Amino acid sequence: MSLSPRLHQQPNADAAATADEAATAEEPPADAGLPPDASEEQIPNDAAPGKDIADGDTWRDRHPSTARILAYGTTALSGLLVLLALLLPGQPTLLTPGQFIRIPVEAIFGAALLLVLPPRARRVASALAGAGLGLLTVLNLLDIGFNEALGRGFNPVFDWTLLGDGESFLQDSIGRAKASAVAIGALVLVLCLLVLMTLAVVRLGNLMARHSAIATRITLVLGTLWVACTVSGVQMAGVPVAAESTAGVIQNRAQQVRASLADEQAFAKEAGADAFRDTPGDRLLTGLRGKDVIFTFIESYGRSAIEDPLMAPGVDAALADGTKRLRAAGYSARSGWLTSSTYGGSSWLGHSTFMSGLWIDNQQRYRTLTASDRLTLTSAFKRTGAWRTVGIMPGLTKGWPEASLYGLDRVYDSRDLGYQGPKFSWSTMPDQYALSAFERLEHGKNRTKERAGRRAEPHSKPLMSFVILTSSHNPWAPLPKMIGWDQIGDGSVYNAIKKAGKNPVDVWQHTAHIRTEYGKSIQYSLHSLIAYLQKYGTKDTVLVFLGDHQPLAKVSGDHAVHDVPVTLVAHDPAVLKRISGWHWTPGLRPGPKAPVWRMDTFRNRFLTAYGPQPGAGAPRPAS
Repeated sequence: MSLSPRLHQQPNADAAATADEAATAEEPPADAGLPPDASEEQIPNDAAPGKDIADGDTWRDRHPSTARILAYGTTALSGLLVLLALLLPGQPTLLTPGQFIRIPVEAIFGAALLLVLPPRARRVASALAGAGLGLLTVLNLLDIGFNEALGRGFNPVFDWTLLGDGESFLQDSIGRAKASAVAIGALVLVLCLLVLMTLAVVRLGNLMARHSAIATRITLVLGTLWVACTVSGVQMAGVPVAAESTAGVIQNRAQQVRASLADEQAFAKEAGADAFRDTPGDRLLTGLRGKDVIFTFIESYGRSAIEDPLMAPGVDAALADGTKRLRAAGYSARSGWLTSSTYGGSSWLGHSTFMSGLWIDNQQRYRTLTASDRLTLTSAFKRTGAWRTVGIMPGLTKGWPEASLYGLDRVYDSRDLGYQGPKFSWSTMPDQYALSAFERLEHGKNRTKERAGRRAEPHSKPLMSFVILTSSHNPWAPLPKMIGWDQIGDGSVYNAIKKAGKNPVDVWQHTAHIRTEYGKSIQYSLHSLIAYLQKYGTKDTVLVFLGDHQPLAKVSGDHAVHDVPVTLVAHDPAVLKRISGWHWTPGLRPGPKAPVWRMDTFRNRFLTAYGPQPGAGAPRPAS
């Protein structure tokens, strides 16, 4: 405090001491007039210790109206931020105005708790609650993104690794620089949510402590109103006014984490049971000996491509035309449905489910599988010793340790296929080129030696090939086009084709455009595969092709089934006769009433159909 002019005029030390005593006597105790449990934070900011009020040089003193408006605005924004965090749903379809005009019971209980806590405990509880709300908001935003893309919520145990795939998708869609900016922006958003939510709850807690009487009355009124709305079932815009979703979300998260952690042990036990584990090679795949067998996955080839009114006409026409062309070349086909373990992405989960006979629907299961010695469809061919096994993986850009699980003698990734053309968004090369390289590097060598009558190692055996086609991978722009097989060369011809294609940024501005281009990409992949079989297939060729999963929800729609088409094509009637009991639809297009199996059941069905029937000395596989 400032001393009076009279006291400043004392000439000696005694006088100064007297002045100090007088000043001390005039000043009230620091906590005078405050409740016994009051703290410094309850003192108005403009009277904080160390500030001389008489000086009048603080920003608040100079601009009292502006300071008051800012204080009210900050408090209002804090309340709005907390309210949004408590009411934010994880489903994109629930993002409606009515969802946010509700009374969250968690806010009522939280306010009541903060009102009864002592100052220090209140500050700690406010900070923890704010950080928790910030984290919950981040998880809800991830839920929205995963539901939009993969048709399911975010798994906080297994799904962190998928965020890198999301960034790769953005790079292919909008470019590396913009994708990096989005990634940085997302990180900043997460940090801001955690910090701002914490500050918001702390501010609201302090405000309630300073006005505890009013805060208590408001809390009681809101609590009574919430109970009344709950009992009477009051709704606004079709949404219950009384909300209790946050507590349910937290409980579901906890259950999800517990279930995910327990799943690892359950899956290890499930993976240990294998009816074909000890089946000797000479009793495996006896019905396919001498055949060149090709397993081909078409990226994102889902049931929607065949049945959706917008996409189906073009895709169905391609399948009908392909059926006629292959029939003219002496081939027959049967088709059915498989329910994939994944949706919208994570193709490797679908691949491994199909090949292993195990339900691989998360990254932990996949890691457990790849570290095991599980018999896969492809490794069963290797166990026989009767086939050379190869993989054509144009989507791979680095080493692939999983090759040992699949029993592949040789894997050709994007660096081994000799492609000198441009990428088409995510896809490193067009499907037609990948199939042309397969013919040049492997399949064509067997055919040439067959015609010359001088089959010799290392290509003296028939081929079992695992081929993954990637041109139908999102973002489905630009798309390659079919060209003459003799024009493909090293792929340089595709530079002009890509240049004339569409920009993914333009395509992704409208859902209808996305779906249309997706349908065109499936048509291209089908044309490539059918044309390859028509031109390079032999009487000994057996082709199994299928989708790995449905396209993302923006294309297939919300709550779409996880079914994908699967087709078996063969020239030899005996091959198709083995699966007559499957009751699949004749042709390349599965009918609406064709059987629908879980994808993990295919391995056992296939090994059973093309090997000895269960009996003495042979294991009885699960259906």
